Amino acid sequence: MSELIVTLLRLGYLVLLWVFVLAAIGVLRHDVFGTRVTSRDRPAAPARGGGRPRRPGPATRLVVTAGPLAGTTLPLGGSPVLVGRSPGCTLVLDDDYSSNRHARFFPQDGAWWLEDLGSTNGTFLGDERVTGPVQVRAGVPVRIGQTVIELRR
Repeated sequence: MSELIVTLLRLGYLVLLWVFVLAAIGVLRHDVFGTRVTSRDRPAAPARGGGRPRRPGPATRLVVTAGPLAGTTLPLGGSPVLVGRSPGCTLVLDDDYSSNRHARFFPQDGAWWLEDLGSTNGTFLGDERVTGPVQVRAGVPVRIGQTVIELRR
């Protein structure tokens, strides 16, 4: 083989080695620092016919009262709030006892409802396990793993 081919093979091997090292560092970084939590603050969509946004029921925000994210507040609009460990959820929990897509808060008939999405450890409204969609009133604690969430005015 010519000296040029050997040099090109060495250079290709070196590039491939660096790609592998950088990929391994990326995996380690993800394991150490976890997923990035991004802000999902969006303005509420205006109601039909313009004017102010429509907010169903008396609750206007979702507040985490206990757990790793205690103090976190999400404004409620007209769209559902998905809660779980998946980065695609509206409220991303860093809780080993929650599922990827654990529960969903959704507006219906002027009130907020809660639905468990087939989680392993369950969702609790007060002291009762949620088995189907249930209406949630402001101030009633909702427990998902080690996290406690309340709807507030």
